[in-house]
Amino acid sequence: MQSTLTTWSLEQTAADDLSPAAEPAAVAAGELTVVRAAVPSPGFSRYLYGAVGADVAWTDRLGWDEERWRAFVEAPGTETWVAYERGTPAGYLELQGQPDGVVEITYFGLLPAFRGRRIGGHLLSVGTARAWDLAERWPGRARTRRVWVHTCSDDGPYALDNYRRRGFRVFDVRTEDTPAGPRSDTRSAPRT
Repeated sequence: MQSTLTTWSLEQTAADDLSPAAEPAAVAAGELTVVRAAVPSPGFSRYLYGAVGADVAWTDRLGWDEERWRAFVEAPGTETWVAYERGTPAGYLELQGQPDGVVEITYFGLLPAFRGRRIGGHLLSVGTARAWDLAERWPGRARTRRVWVHTCSDDGPYALDNYRRRGFRVFDVRTEDTPAGPRSDTRSAPRT
């Protein structure tokens, strides 16, 4: 049996494109923070990937060994930003900056218990703002000129709208027939 998968690629081409979400009340109360995981940790990144993607069939990185994870998290221009609610990881966003000033949001999502509580809009706002100033933290890189991401019809029901509300514009749409069941090629499957 076949199903249809639609993938939307979205971008911002100027820092002014970002339309930040209103901060959840938990931020003002000191209960919600977004922090860069400044020490690259293959195990922590593997945990985040599995915890966010387990119920939504993220599978493309499941076969990565320790060395592949290490190479990814230690690559210059790669950053992981983590949302914590009262000390508990609630979700994460990965940035992968290229020397030419293009930054991809490679993964973005929330653990199931934290979805639908406005944390995703806040995390995406903080992460996108960090993408726009990535060159300041990684000397030798060109100033960010484009931030992009893609999402698909298998992603959370609010993903596409969250990107649009944050100022991302669709620049490509692809539809393909896929076998029914879990996908094995989710490359960037943001969940909000």
